[in-house]
Amino acid sequence: MMRIGVALVAVLGLAACGGGSRYSSSNAAGYGGGYAAVPVVPFASGPIQRACEADGRKGSSPTRCGCVQAVADQSLSARDQRRGAKMFRDPHQLQEIRQSDNANNERFWKAWKEFGQNAAAVCAQT
Repeated sequence: MMRIGVALVAVLGLAACGGGSRYSSSNAAGYGGGYAAVPVVPFASGPIQRACEADGRKGSSPTRCGCVQAVADQSLSARDQRRGAKMFRDPHQLQEIRQSDNANNERFWKAWKEFGQNAAAVCAQT
């Protein structure tokens, strides 16, 4: 049971803070000048972005947290964003929601899980 909770926190962490750097060698311009294509990273501010920055996870940055917020704006309601921002302070609460038989908690869990997967994919290179 504890492993599931830790795995969920890890998914959240990866969604919020995972990935490499946009300054890595794979994005460097080729020999002889020219410019490498730099992906456009979405950015927004809101409750998820503030919670992400305040959490202080390794690898978190204003750019990454803003990207995660932009994904949240596309997939979560304002209410779910406020509720989810609290999970950064108390990840165990997310485990309780996941195991709950409450229909509202089940709906939130599904939306939050999908959001985490989307944020991980979109913000991985920030």
